[in-house]
Amino acid sequence: MNQANSISFRAMNGTDQTLEDYKGKVLLIVNVASKCGLTPQYEGLEKMYEKYRERGLVVMGFPANEFKGQEPGSNDEIQEFCRSTYGVQFPMFQKVIVKGEGIHPLFKHLTETAPATTTKPISKLVQSLKQFGLLGANPKDILWNFEKFLIGRDGQILARFAPDIDPDDPKLLSAIESALAG
Repeated sequence: MNQANSISFRAMNGTDQTLEDYKGKVLLIVNVASKCGLTPQYEGLEKMYEKYRERGLVVMGFPANEFKGQEPGSNDEIQEFCRSTYGVQFPMFQKVIVKGEGIHPLFKHLTETAPATTTKPISKLVQSLKQFGLLGANPKDILWNFEKFLIGRDGQILARFAPDIDPDDPKLLSAIESALAG
């Protein structure tokens, strides 16, 4: 396991955890938001978790408010929204900063060491971010809510997926299947 596995983050119930706590699992780490056009991805992420968790997949939701204030709620409000609206059972963690000043060490590690982001050939999201001047200057930065990082059982980052790559996208599902088989 690598040094990043000792980075601490806090579960919604207040307990501190690290990636080491998920050793041997395949992880899909997602920065999430409740008031985003991509918020319905919660439903697909939950279906993915239900389908693959017996094989070792853990979807991990990290609320963040860096993108147009689309996650303004408290941790309790976020958890209640996710459970009551989308039936989310996958692990959710307390709100973190995923880009810029104060970036959480986990997301600093993910963005600095992840492979290039898998994007759609023609991404309306990326086009909109460019049009409105919302695309960050640093190409390693997270683009928007619902960016996804796939981590293998050995703790290595295997892939990174743009926010508009839906949970049922064949590229994402293929990468997850491969990681679970490995």
